[in-house]
Amino acid sequence: MAGSVESLTNARSNLPNTYTNVAAREVDFVTRFGMSWQALQEILGVVDPIPKQSGTILKSYTATVTLADGDVDPGCVIPYSKSAVTGIAHDDVSIEKWAKAATIEEISEYGAVNAVQRSDEALMNELQNKVISDFVTFIEDDTYAMTATVATFQKAVAKAIGKVRHKFASMRKPVSKFVVMVNDEDAYDYLGDADITVQTAFGISYLENFMGATLILSPDITSGKVVATAAENVVFYYVDPQDSDFVKAGLEYRTDGVTNLVGIHVQGNYGTAVGETFAIMGLKMWAEYADGIAVITIDANP
Repeated sequence: MAGSVESLTNARSNLPNTYTNVAAREVDFVTRFGMSWQALQEILGVVDPIPKQSGTILKSYTATVTLADGDVDPGCVIPYSKSAVTGIAHDDVSIEKWAKAATIEEISEYGAVNAVQRSDEALMNELQNKVISDFVTFIEDDTYAMTATVATFQKAVAKAIGKVRHKFASMRKPVSKFVVMVNDEDAYDYLGDADITVQTAFGISYLENFMGATLILSPDITSGKVVATAAENVVFYYVDPQDSDFVKAGLEYRTDGVTNLVGIHVQGNYGTAVGETFAIMGLKMWAEYADGIAVITIDANP
């Protein structure tokens, strides 16, 4: 995939005078957000986001098959195996809106870099964190998930991977990668003084090939929980900020032109003497198979 942490850095370095004009600020923001998102896709090993069309109903599923006795005498009726697929409806992909402003007094006192650039950075971080936080809230819900309780962190990770592997093997669905999410403090308590390299992209820290999986360290995961699923089970839908109906209403947002996940518009408001930044985003991550998630509890005395 084209996106990577290195290409994100290179893309930004090629932008001329990033914060000297409005257009460059918009391009810088959406380019870095898009490149950062591609880096996240590489980490998770997931497919490209899907543009959400009007009227689309978003669902997860549970799927089970119970085979009947296949030893059937010649000429006898072959019994049906029992199969069940249940749809679980999700909330629609909502379009969320944000605005921030840098006053002329702030710019005069702190300069444009501190008053504008740093707040742009903070806005991007918050948008990225919101996507991950919402996904954690969904994936940690054990209503349909496979659950268990074990005594140690290592056993919890192994049990989570094992349950997910077994589930997808029973559905005859290939898995290219396992994604495990843990509380960051739990991970460091376990890892201790180990010589490890923690990488960061899209606002998340992660370890590659930890017990054969990508280990994501997140403060949003409840301490004492380990959550896992297959990369193929993670899906994304988004609303394009450059939707033609938005443009017809006079609302034009800058996007990266590849996968339009976030829209940005920057303008000066002379009536209030502030520099305004508007952002919109409609992005949802969830698991296609709700019962393809493992939520394991760590309890020293299970």
